[in-house]
Amino acid sequence: MKRKSLFALSAVVVVAAAALVPVLWSGGDNLHNGTAMAATPADQAALIKKGEYLARAGDCIACHTVRGGKQFAGGLPMATPFGTMFTPNITPDDQYGIGKWTQDDFYRAMHTGRSKDGSLLYPGFPFTSYTKVTRADSDAIYAYLRSVTPINVPSRPHELKFPFNQRNMLIGWRTLFFREGEYKPDPTKSVEWNRGAYLIEGLGHCGMCHTSINAMGGPVSSAAFAGGLIPLQNWYAPSLTSNKEAGLGDWETKDIADLLKTGVSNRGAVFGPMAEVVHNSLQYMSDEDINAMATYLKTIPQKSEAPEPLQLETSEKFGGELLKQGQKIYADNCAKCHAENGLGMPPAFPPLANNQSIQMPSAVNPIRMVLNGGYPPSTDANPHPYGMPPFAQALSNQEVAAVVTYIRMSWGNHGTAVSPQQVSDLRSAPLD
Repeated sequence: MKRKSLFALSAVVVVAAAALVPVLWSGGDNLHNGTAMAATPADQAALIKKGEYLARAGDCIACHTVRGGKQFAGGLPMATPFGTMFTPNITPDDQYGIGKWTQDDFYRAMHTGRSKDGSLLYPGFPFTSYTKVTRADSDAIYAYLRSVTPINVPSRPHELKFPFNQRNMLIGWRTLFFREGEYKPDPTKSVEWNRGAYLIEGLGHCGMCHTSINAMGGPVSSAAFAGGLIPLQNWYAPSLTSNKEAGLGDWETKDIADLLKTGVSNRGAVFGPMAEVVHNSLQYMSDEDINAMATYLKTIPQKSEAPEPLQLETSEKFGGELLKQGQKIYADNCAKCHAENGLGMPPAFPPLANNQSIQMPSAVNPIRMVLNGGYPPSTDANPHPYGMPPFAQALSNQEVAAVVTYIRMSWGNHGTAVSPQQVSDLRSAPLD
């Protein structure tokens, strides 16, 4: 699931991706493969409307708009292990934006990861996913971006460490990790399933967060959608291929759709980066597309192997002490909303019993929620979500470890004990 989402070299990919998305509309004519085709005002208005919808599906605004800033003017800093990238201005400004881009320029960026001048784009721009987008959809996004207000603001250059600031090095990276090509429908699957696959694997670029990356910043293809820690963001994107995490094989399709569309469902709620994806992107998707995505997600093959362990281990004796201590802390602080039996009061207060996100090998997300609290996204279908209060000031590292240990090991949950050291590490980590 989007990662607005916005990731290590992945972060580099997101930024580069942002740089790709911008392309300019050439006034009244539609240029396609160098051929001018007359477009009526009604045709152009429909194309722009379609492009706006697709840009929402790709969550372009999340990367290319600074909070409180001008829409699509770029400048959002994206910290990565290789330095900081800054998203580009993708408004139709002739000097600093994509005002002089053609449809072909834009499609080349989306499809091949090359800018207008032919230079290689960093994989922070998710061209590895956007390459699956059809030419028709690319042209629609281009038309929409060409219609927004031009902003005369220069794009800030990236601040990457040597040798990552050398774009020619991307040739080797692309050879290893990039396969160009539009999405090809699976003839053995339904139209709905293929639509969901197209959105998840293409514009949604869900794999950028839910697939771990290696030391070179490339996706681990053998572990696609198998989850991973989002570098420098200190959130864990759970596996979609394991029912022990966020695998959805035993979910009802409606619960998946509700979670994507509103951020809450009878099975749980989204927080952190995924909440931003729902807020900026998924809540605006049609019910048909949301159901298509849910249909596809439900069929992702489930694997028995566990993901790479990310948990600091405690001794069995100390884990037992934490469990006992955590029971009292839970009763005093958590049971009012989540109930003594952990079943909660969904969708307002999600269940903790039989909740995969609570008992995953990585306890990063529940620790962060206890420390920092948070809210599911505010959406049209759920405009006033109930939130989780922060306990960082009220509970010590050991007390947080104790209550997280308790919820991970109670009511039939099969999680493991949490180390106070891991709580300490996350307490001092940045919130974003």
